[in-house]
This record gives sequence, structure tokens and C-alpha cells, in this order.
Amino acid sequence: MSETAKVTFWSLRQKFVDCDEDMPAESQQVMYYSLAIGHHVGMIDCLKNELECPFEGYIEWLARLPEGEGHRKLRGLLTFGEITIDSTHTSLLANTLSAVSQHGDEPFKSWSLRLIALLGEIEREPAIYLIVRRQMA
Repeated sequence: MSETAKVTFWSLRQKFVDCDEDMPAESQQVMYYSLAIGHHVGMIDCLKNELECPFEGYIEWLARLPEGEGHRKLRGLLTFGEITIDSTHTSLLANTLSAVSQHGDEPFKSWSLRLIALLGEIEREPAIYLIVRRQMA
């Protein structure tokens, strides 16, 4: 693994339609329906970088977390190279990160606290979600 490989957590907080022309009302309804069922037809996602850590540090962080579903969710990054964290994962992951956020060594404590804060934002606004991706340099 490259020493410069990293893991980046992005939040998706807004989207906008990339369209240069006015859209008829009937077409707008079709577009809104497509968005409602999760299709990103003609959409641009606005991602915000929320947290970065070295890939090797991410692996060490995982080793400090208790086994269980939350650990399995975060370990998915190692298998798939990318995971999504949404409102269905907030309690699960907050519980998994709790001990490290209170008693962990740095930088793992800071990373856990930051991720817990982001999970709290998702709890308050379920439309927000996180994309976590492994990036090779």
C-alpha cells in the first residue's frame, strides 16, 4: 500500500440541477420524482471534505474499535474502497466509536469525535450523508 494513500470522508449536503434552459412543469415533476427515488439524473452533487486520515491510520483506527456491526460497516472500506454512511447508520456507528472518542489515543480520539459530530448532523438532517473513499496517490 502506498504511504500516501488516504481515506477521505465527504458529506453530501446539497445538490443542484445542471440545466441551462427552462424546464416545462410536466418535466419538472418527472425530474423531482426521479430524485425522490434516488436517481441523480442531471444532478451535480456538492461534496464537502469533512475528515482525512492516512490509509494505514484508518486500519489502526479500525483495530481499536470493538467488533460488531459498526466495525463491519467501517471495515467495508477495505473491501470495497468506498462506503456510504446515512441516517440508518448513525446510532450504530456512534456506539462503535464511543469508547475511542472518550479514552482513545490521538489521532484516533479526534477522528472518532469528528465522525460522531458528523453523525449528529445526519441525525438532525437525514438528507445529509457521508461518502468515505480510499484514495491512492
